[in-house]
Amino acid sequence: MIEEVRRVSAMQDHALRVKAAVDLMTELQSAVIETSRMRKESIAWLRKNGHSMADVAKLMGVSRARVAQLRDAGPPPERAFLGTQLVQVAVPLRPGEREYVAVEDSSTGQKLLALAQSLQLNGELQYIPVTGEIDLNRDDLVIVCGPKTSPEAAAALSQDPRLSFEPLPDGRWALTERESGKIYTSPSDDPDPAPTDVAYLGRLPRPDGQGTFILIAGVHAVGSLGVAHYLTENLAALYEDAGTSPFSMVVACDFAPDDKSVTASRSASGVLLHEDP
Repeated sequence: MIEEVRRVSAMQDHALRVKAAVDLMTELQSAVIETSRMRKESIAWLRKNGHSMADVAKLMGVSRARVAQLRDAGPPPERAFLGTQLVQVAVPLRPGEREYVAVEDSSTGQKLLALAQSLQLNGELQYIPVTGEIDLNRDDLVIVCGPKTSPEAAAALSQDPRLSFEPLPDGRWALTERESGKIYTSPSDDPDPAPTDVAYLGRLPRPDGQGTFILIAGVHAVGSLGVAHYLTENLAALYEDAGTSPFSMVVACDFAPDDKSVTASRSASGVLLHEDP
């Protein structure tokens, strides 16, 4: 990165240089935060795997007291689950007399942005057009959109080796474990409906093969809100199980029938890694 600093320093046009300096400082600050996260994660891993504080201090070339300070500095390791710099959360627009965002989708987006902020990540909310077209080839992308809404989401889901998200013969949408055949339907669709929904949560490969993105898709919109609730409550444990590797899982949630606020969420399937660790 020092070469980039030198490049900006060599600029003679101060109007260009001040803009380049601001952009570079933002990039450098993001790099410092992410590096501190990686350092914190590695210290924790070394301690968990039998290394003493003295061992870690020797590896780092600092004192044991300094290791103790650095162990608690920086964002938590699970920050990496969402990204490293700018989390882009995309929610769908719904067709109508005027295009609109469902209340549950809006709440899901805001809850995910709040989670990102708590992890020292910047975030922005974006909108998927009613056509469902979306560019999945972007870093730090989280889309809240199912196969009914977006052909891109449907194509990505079709490549999931562990779960499918397709309609049953009776018309209900369901998540199915490909290996066992276990089916997850929304209890809110039962003849005697219950205020519970299920949703897909997964990390899938980008179409360009240059990374991954996170996909959240409820059988109903409230199911996606349940995933946001689940991530807020369980991100550290999920990151320990999946890291940043491709995976998928079924999340179930309970909600209040009057305002569709989520009251509880839980893993229904466990974390299904797409490749054996």
